[in-house]
This record gives sequence, C-alpha cells and structure tokens, in this order.
Amino acid sequence: MITVKEAHERIAVSVKKLPVEEKPLNSAQGQVLAEDICAGFQLPRFDNAAMDGFAVQWEDIRDASQEHPAVLKVTEEIAAGAQPGLPVAAGSCAQIMTGAPMPKGADTVVIFEHTSGFGGSEVKVFKAPEFCANVRYAGEEVRPGEVLLKRGERLTPAELGVLAAFGRSVVPVYRRPRIGIITVGDELRSPGERLEGAAIYNSNGYSLGSCAIAAGAQISGQWQVPDDVAVIREALVEALSASDLLVTAGGISTGEYDYMQELLTGLGIEQEFWKVVQKPGKPFFFGKGDDGKMVFGLPGNPVSALVCFLEYCMPTLSAMQNSGYHGKIEAELVEPFPADKKRYRFLFGRIWQKKGRLFCKVSPKIESHMITSLVGANCLIEAPASLQPLSAGNAVTCNVLPWSSLDE
Repeated sequence: MITVKEAHERIAVSVKKLPVEEKPLNSAQGQVLAEDICAGFQLPRFDNAAMDGFAVQWEDIRDASQEHPAVLKVTEEIAAGAQPGLPVAAGSCAQIMTGAPMPKGADTVVIFEHTSGFGGSEVKVFKAPEFCANVRYAGEEVRPGEVLLKRGERLTPAELGVLAAFGRSVVPVYRRPRIGIITVGDELRSPGERLEGAAIYNSNGYSLGSCAIAAGAQISGQWQVPDDVAVIREALVEALSASDLLVTAGGISTGEYDYMQELLTGLGIEQEFWKVVQKPGKPFFFGKGDDGKMVFGLPGNPVSALVCFLEYCMPTLSAMQNSGYHGKIEAELVEPFPADKKRYRFLFGRIWQKKGRLFCKVSPKIESHMITSLVGANCLIEAPASLQPLSAGNAVTCNVLPWSSLDE
C-alpha cells in the first residue's frame, strides 16, 4: 500500500503527452494549444471610431455648448468596412459609424447624442469631448509579433474569439485524450430500465463520463458488464484498443467476483500500485501497458470512484494535453470533523469567499455509498491522517470541482 503522494508521483512519471493536430476553430473548443500564437498584424489595424458620431477637428468644436453650438459641414458618411474618400478640413466633418476608419485630418469623434443628429448637410455640436476622444488607435491593443496565446492554454470562447480576430482558421492543439469507461457488476442497470430484486442503477458511468468531458477528453466508449470473466475480458480488450486511458469502476477489490486486477495483468498491463492509504478509495489500481496506455481501476462505490477520478484521473488528463491542473486551493474550515488515524481523507463539501477570505465545510453525508453527498458540493476537502480531529479554523486543501465555482 502506498501514500497519496507516492501515487501521484508514480502516475506523473507514466504520463506521455498526446500528439499534436491541426484543428478548425469551430471544433477546437476545450482543447489545449500546442504552440505559442503570435499576432500577424497590429490591432486595431487602423485608427477607427469607437462610437457612432462625427469625425472632427477638435479645434473646431472645443468651445461648443448648448447656447453656442459649433456648426460643421458634413462632407461624407463613413460606414464600418468603408474607406474614407475625403480628408476632414477645418469647418467640416464626416458622419462616422463605430469601427469605421478615421478620415485624414480628423482627430476626435463627437458622439451622436451630443449633436443635432444624422441626415443633414451640416451638423450642430452641442458638447465637446476631450481631445482625441472616442478614437481607437492602430496598434494600441496588440503590436505585430506580440504573443497572443501561450502553449498549454485551454481554448475557451475567449481564446477562440482572439484567434478568429487574427484570421486563424485552424490551430495546433494536443489531440483530445481518448478515454474508455468500463463499469462492472451483476447488479447494475441502466437508467430507464426496471429495477428488480437487489439491482441498482449505474451512476458511475454517467458521473465519470461527465468528468472526462470536463477535462477535455473524448469518450471512446462505455461498457457496462456483468461479473463474468469472459465478458469483462472482451470489454477490456476492446476498450484498450480504442483508448489512450482506460478507467474501470468495480471489481478491483479482493472479493470473490473481483476479477479486474488479474484480467488486466493478463492483458499485459503492468501494475504500478494497488491500494492507496486513503479514504475513500483504498482499493485503487494503476497500471500501464507497453504502449504507454494507462489504466485506472477504481472502486465501485460511486463516491469512492468519483474521488479517485477527481484526484488522479483529472490531473492525468490535463498532463496528457500539456496543461497544468490548477484546481486546488486552501480554505479555512468553519466546522470541525474527525480525521482518520491512518488514512488520507477526501470529503465533499462547500467552499466560499467572504471579505477576501476562503472558507469551507464538509457535506453532512460523508460515507462512500452516499451519492447524494455530491449534490450541492463544489469542492473536495482533503485531510492528512491524524490522531486529532480537524478543528474549526484549520487551513485545509480544497479541490474545486471542475463543474463548480466559488460561492460568495
């Protein structure tokens, strides 16, 4: 049996980064950049209007007021995407739309609301803005060659928008990890099926699959199999051939029907460890094949399985994509709870922010079979083994759940 720290270390040295591929922007959501992206041109590309109004020479309107408006001749209308045709001379102006290029000679834009309006051959200006107001200058946001996005950044709508703004139609990214998920047990039924006798619904397939997608992975397949050696072996062979990383839930302990460890070893998966000094999730298997494929054998209890996935599989999926895992922060415990004397403990709970400080508390239901303890939780609270209970006011490590956010 090994410690949580040792488990992380052994997994980390086994990770191989995935190959790089070129993906169209509209299908790269959630993937990780494989190289720095630099600006091919300045932004804005040209001086342009920040507001609808009139491009003027500030000296012509500097003293404008309601009682004594400045009157200017309108020489042209410039729409976004159009090129100015005439320079703005003293006593004249151009009607201009947001984003349209500034005409030569103009240095300021007067907003529409401070004028007599559009449509005439001349316009009255009732209020002068600051000199050079409402103008976006070429290169003020980004210079040519400037690094826009760095390798290792995950592509969200913000990053995709930046790439599109600079004309990138495809982008180099690490391939999504292909993950297979096998759930084991004669008692398992799929949601929607009828329950009879001692049957239960399979929740692991759904919670683990959702976590995998949150980590940017692609599910290569999901298998729900009974406690039958031949059927489990067939599913393992199929899943291993289709996946970079395989997760199993159930059949990994020492019971009469726990075949998973023996079958994996028989298929060439070298065991790196089995059993971790933690609660929940002690019967936790990690191994890898000669081809570098990794296998995580999780307990069947839903809370135990999810704890192991969050603690070990999520960081692994990030590392495979050359992206750091940044889910853990420290918070102050507001209610005491008993630590385990021998095992590192993981408990679902809530974390929130108040007046610049972070606080947390454990969910009321803490046993590994109590799946409803997950409802309302936004973090996984960690506690090293200790002879003494954790007291209110202690600083503890919290792993913020990937689908959650901090409470205020």
